[in-house]
Amino acid sequence: MPYNNTPIAPSKDVTGTVSLPLARVKKIIATDPDVSACSNNAAFVITVATEMFLQHLVEQSYNIVKSERKPRRNIQYRDVANAVARVENLEFLADVVPKTMTMKQFKQKQAKEDAARPAPGTNGTSANGQGTLDSHLGAKATEGQAVNGASHEESMEVDEDEEEEDDEGGDDEAQEPEQSDDQDQSGDDETSKSPDPVKSKPGEDHAMEQS
Repeated sequence: MPYNNTPIAPSKDVTGTVSLPLARVKKIIATDPDVSACSNNAAFVITVATEMFLQHLVEQSYNIVKSERKPRRNIQYRDVANAVARVENLEFLADVVPKTMTMKQFKQKQAKEDAARPAPGTNGTSANGQGTLDSHLGAKATEGQAVNGASHEESMEVDEDEEEEDDEGGDDEAQEPEQSDDQDQSGDDETSKSPDPVKSKPGEDHAMEQS
């Protein structure tokens, strides 16, 4: 006997029962750390809302199936993914039910991503010629450091030359007072060595007066 896959239409009458297992729904609610306690009535309402949401999702997926050239009576994963991508109020499920792709498409996408990445050793320059801020500023920074280093070395050399000149000038000044001291000492020696005045005798003075 073949399996009867004819969909069962949901009941429009209020029966007070649900198709989903209520006990399992309570366990799922209890695993939520944000919910401290949940009453039976709240769990029942959540179960009914879940059933209504599933019915809406299945209806939209079945509409996608009917829009194909060869409509099917069963719903596949791709039908649900297409419904989530096309229906506006189901877009929040895009991360939960993403579209699938073949292995060939995946390899092509991965090849494009690898080509877009900058090759190693290009100093931050990507494949399309664009560069990063560090790559542009790096050369200027190194040049500035080199110029600053050269100017610093030149200033140090100038300071050393000035210090040497100051030392030489100090030595000359020190030699000049020594020379002046020597001159003073020589003058004192000359004055001390000068001859005493000649004393004339009384007879010689009288003879000079008469002449």
